[in-house]
Parts: sequence; structure tokens; C-alpha cells
Amino acid sequence: MKKALYAIILCAVIAGSNGVLIKQMNTLSAGAIAFFRTMVPILILLPVLFSKSKPLFTGNYKKMLLASTINVVRLYFYLLAFIYTSIGNAIVLVYSWPIFVFLIEVKYYKRPLLKEQVGLLFLAFVGMAVTYSDKSFSFENNDMIGMVAAVLCAFGYAITVVMFKSESHYYTQNQTIVYQNLISSVFFIPFLFFLPAVEWEQIGLGVFYGFWIGIVVFQLFFYGLKHLPASTASGLMYIEIISAIALGYFVRNETLSINTVLGGILILISSFLITRLNTKKG
Repeated sequence: MKKALYAIILCAVIAGSNGVLIKQMNTLSAGAIAFFRTMVPILILLPVLFSKSKPLFTGNYKKMLLASTINVVRLYFYLLAFIYTSIGNAIVLVYSWPIFVFLIEVKYYKRPLLKEQVGLLFLAFVGMAVTYSDKSFSFENNDMIGMVAAVLCAFGYAITVVMFKSESHYYTQNQTIVYQNLISSVFFIPFLFFLPAVEWEQIGLGVFYGFWIGIVVFQLFFYGLKHLPASTASGLMYIEIISAIALGYFVRNETLSINTVLGGILILISSFLITRLNTKKG
């Protein structure tokens, strides 16, 4: 149990380095970064892709491939979020995804909507309004582009979480990781041809990023999830926000606006409590 607890904490701390790594790859396009992020895990897990003892394309593999396709868009928005706005803005809004998971389950699984859940949704809405309130709405405003991308990423992630979760009992954790990355690894190949020049330092960072986030983070998370209640694992993952903001401050000299702090607190409280309520009722 302790090992699983430490695994999730370490997973969250490492995941917090996402934003710093993305910003360090400043000469690579979002598509090129996405290629390294997804192709590296696929190459490492090639035995899983071609395993005869545990075939990948069994069960409802069409649904898994659809989720993998949606993940292409989700990942691209995720990268745009960190490229265009601060790490703090991006990570706070990305972590609104549990709210979207809840809304999807209410819509498609006909779950009853309780009063406390309505209150938490309103709290999240207020939080987003506060977070955006000091930003001018313009397609030339990088902060606005990044923050809109973060919310779209959160929505896309919520869809894939629901889809992958519904089929998770048919597949191993490595198979799920392969499905997460499979379509993206092929889709983003053309972006390599638009690299301005071969910069080995940037390519090395891309390979490291794919291994560090695509393999290490997910292996730690799935190990912890196997031995801990889902509510404990998901609650501990909020450490990623602290890790991301701390790294942004110490490595990138980023600071948070009052609006982001206040709005972020409201969003994260809403997301966390909705996650807890869903786990108890599930």
C-alpha cells in the first residue's frame, strides 16, 4: 500500500514537469512535440502492439481506436495551452476535466443530478469566469488562446477518460497506453518535415519528454491505481498542480495573477469534490 501511495505521489510530481519541458522545446511546433510524446511510448511498447498471447485488437477495439483518435485533438490542445499561456493558467484549467467527466456521465449514463452537484458546477463556472475576467478576448491574445485550448483539452480528456474506463477491464495497462498513443503517433509524423533545422538538443528533449511523461508517468499511475482506491489516486494527482506551478515559478520565473489564483481555487475545489462524490456514489 505504501509503495502504491509513493508511486502516485511521484507520478504527480513528475507530471508537473510537463509544462516546463514543453516550453523548453521552444523551436519545435506543437505537432512535432506531439510526435515525440506519442511515438516514443509506441516504440518502447512495440512487443505489446504485436503480442500474440495478448492480442491488442480484441474486444471493443473500434471504440478504443475512436478514443485514440479523439486523443489526437486533445493532445494538440494540451500542447497549445502550455505553449501560449503560463504553466499556472494551463494546469489549473486542464484540471477542470473531472467536471466534464461528470457532465458526460449525467448526459449519456442518465445519472441523477443532485443539488450539491449543481452547486459545484456553478462554483466551477464562477471559477472559470474569474480566471478569464482579467484577459481581453482576442485571437491575438496568446493567454486567451492558451486558456481556451486548456479548456478544450480538458473536455477532450474527459471524453477519452470515459471511453477508456468503459473498456479498461478488457485490456492491460500497457495496452491502454498503446491505444492512448497509437493514432497520434502516426498522425503527427508529417510535422517532422516542417522542422526549421535539425537541432539535436531539441530532438533529445522530445525523446526524453516522450519517455518521461508517456512511459514513466503512466506506469507509476497505473501501478498506484491497481493497489489504491480510485478516489485516493485521483485526489493525490492534484499534487501535479502544485508541482507544475512551483516548477514554473523556479525554472521559468512565472507568477500567477490574483484572478488565476482565486478562479483556480474555485475550479479545483469543484473538480476535487465532484470526483469524490462520483467515487462514493459509483
